[in-house]
Formats: sequence, C-alpha cells, structure tokens
Amino acid sequence: MGGIVTIASRYGFAETVTRLRSEIERRQLTLFIAIDQQQEAARAGLKLRPTTLLLFGNPAAGTRVMQASPEAAIDLPLKILVWEDETNRVWVAVNDGAYLQRRHTLSDDMRPVLAAAQAVVETALS
Repeated sequence: MGGIVTIASRYGFAETVTRLRSEIERRQLTLFIAIDQQQEAARAGLKLRPTTLLLFGNPAAGTRVMQASPEAAIDLPLKILVWEDETNRVWVAVNDGAYLQRRHTLSDDMRPVLAAAQAVVETALS
C-alpha cells in the first residue's frame, strides 16, 4: 500500500507497544493517546486480534507543518499502528515521511518532522 511503511517486530505485542511508548518518551515527544482497538472492538461485541494505535508528536514541530499546509493536520498527530496477525507475528506500520511530504507539498526541512514515526519505530525495535 503506497505511503505506508510496515515493519515486522521481533518482540511480542505487549513488549513492542512498551518499547514504542518508551522511545516516544525518551525523545520527549507527546503521547496524546494510545487506543486499544481490541478493547474497543470487545465493547462493541466484536473480536479483534491485539491492535493498538499510538498518536504522538511534537506540538511545536507539528504546528510548523500545519502552518505551511493546513491540510497536513489530517495526518497529524503522527501515528504508529501495532497489530498481531493470525500467526502471532507482530507488525508495526507508519506513514512514510517522504510520502507525507509529497502529499502536502512541503519543503525538505519538514521531512524530519514527518519521518519521526519511522525513526521512533526503527530505534525502538532495533
């Protein structure tokens, strides 16, 4: 799927989420919310494999992006999706920073802000 980077985690689901949360905190980014989508599905009477969506960012950096392109707010805050498949393999997906840069016609100096999710994932899962 264009614009999304998917990475296999060598860790279990809970540890993957913990490592990502820790890396977000280590980088002094703001974790706005962690949505346990499995739990929300259960509330609706449905089953879903473990799935969590982390929404995070740097408000100062994100604001600069939105000032340059108000429509970029549709992709902010940054997101990391973690899920476990039917074979118990854990996957992590993020929006590709270069894709977001092109999507919103942003200058090259905005790419590090947009690529922060992938940097968090790569460090947390290394």
